[in-house]
Amino acid sequence: MGFLKDGEWHDEWDYSDEESGAFERDDSIFRNWITPDGAPGPTGKGGFAAEPGRYRLYISLACPWAHRANIARHLKGLTGAIELVVVHWLMKDGGWSFRDGECVTPDPLLGAENLHQIYTKAKPDYSGHVTVPLLWDTKTDTIVNNESADILRMLGTAFDQCGANDLDLYPQPYREEIDALNDKVYDAVNNGVYKAGFAASQSAYDDAIEPLFAMLDELEQHLEAQEWLVGGQLTEADIRLWTTLIRFDPVYYVHFKCNVRRIADYPNLSAFTRRLYDVAGIAETVNFKHIRHHYFASHDFINPTGIVPAGPDPLIPGRPAPD
Repeated sequence: MGFLKDGEWHDEWDYSDEESGAFERDDSIFRNWITPDGAPGPTGKGGFAAEPGRYRLYISLACPWAHRANIARHLKGLTGAIELVVVHWLMKDGGWSFRDGECVTPDPLLGAENLHQIYTKAKPDYSGHVTVPLLWDTKTDTIVNNESADILRMLGTAFDQCGANDLDLYPQPYREEIDALNDKVYDAVNNGVYKAGFAASQSAYDDAIEPLFAMLDELEQHLEAQEWLVGGQLTEADIRLWTTLIRFDPVYYVHFKCNVRRIADYPNLSAFTRRLYDVAGIAETVNFKHIRHHYFASHDFINPTGIVPAGPDPLIPGRPAPD
């Protein structure tokens, strides 16, 4: 998976704590903010005004963190205002790449072979992991932000006066509740599947798997009498949970050893997953070929043969609910 150190690429795995074997995710480095007028945003950084055609979003169709940003781009009607660049699903030496492939976009900035070249274009001495999503400013030729939660929120709010529709993914009356739920879901579920899947010791795996399924059980109960997580409407909290759920049965259940229960075994979470998939604009953001092939073929240390399994089926409309 690799990383950059002082601008030089290294093809090494360095996400695990050497003593505990626990998976550790780095904080995102670029945390600038797009606002309607370029004023500072929640991170205290600004200088980037919302303008149609100015920004470019780099994503992987396989990655749940990038997926949430692309969903916001679609739901807010910004597909014509923010250019999309899609990397290849296979992540081997060199990290995310622009090699030829179905639904892959050649890099329009440098004609780059790998995404890490975009990072060093913005910061030649960059040290850290090379992740998606990545929001690029074509006006100043630099990275705005590479934190998915920030990008989701920016796309949901910053462009309302310059072409976005009026869908409110972060409604004022429910912001405190959304933030609290996001924190819980991130730690136990969104990042929890990775903490289980990338655990390098039995104890690290055990420490991840119990809170993961405890939180899924809690969410199942939470959705017993409501369609959406917060406020009776679709919000960013739903999107952030959903990009993990849609990958759970076809990937995480098998590949990341999250096999205590399937999402198909949870009636309310299953219905929620299908419900959001059926929202206009969502289905076109989902590519199960990229999702399956990325995980099973990229992680040699988990699946050394690279064989991509045939199932289980994803939870999508048009398929009968599993027995």
